[in-house]
Amino acid sequence: MHISVAGKQIALSDALKHRVSAHLDRISEKYFGQAMEARVTFSRARSFFTCDINLHATRGLTLRGEGEAADAHSAFDDAAEHIASRLRRYHRKATRHGHQKARQQVPEVGRGYVLRPGMPTTLSATEDDVASEDEDSALPATGPYATIIAEHPTEIPTLSVSEAVMRLDLADCQIQLFRNSTTETVNVLYRRPDGNIGWLDPSLRSN
Repeated sequence: MHISVAGKQIALSDALKHRVSAHLDRISEKYFGQAMEARVTFSRARSFFTCDINLHATRGLTLRGEGEAADAHSAFDDAAEHIASRLRRYHRKATRHGHQKARQQVPEVGRGYVLRPGMPTTLSATEDDVASEDEDSALPATGPYATIIAEHPTEIPTLSVSEAVMRLDLADCQIQLFRNSTTETVNVLYRRPDGNIGWLDPSLRSN
């Protein structure tokens, strides 16, 4: 597994990097045999350290953990425990997914965009703002608009609802778009402000 360990404006010791790599290798071997890659980023906020782990286990399955503590080693332990606790909840499904590597059906590919909020066009605009509006006719003539600052291909996997819930939780993300393997419609899972998970399925219409 390829593991990258980096610090944002902080220096990391070789001992810490070795410890991170060894620990993530053990998690990978226990649940997946061999994961694909992991990115670990340390930073410092005021008097404590933070650690962010993104582990790409298999195609379509990403795990994320965040931690903070008074020192970098403890921050990593906190983040790794978040990943381990999620894996314990989904032990059988995650292990089976790791052994299968990927579903036989090739996932659909959509387009993902990152939007940066802009200024309302009803306010004073700079020449650059006007030029960006002319270049993109999809922007509204009035009201708030957003500028596309990044785009990337995004897989839309075919999953059962329980598999989609597992991916949402393991990746610690806010939304999961997928094609329902039972209804064959595109569904959305999202994390509600109350902590529960919402599920949108256009095939479930009331009579």
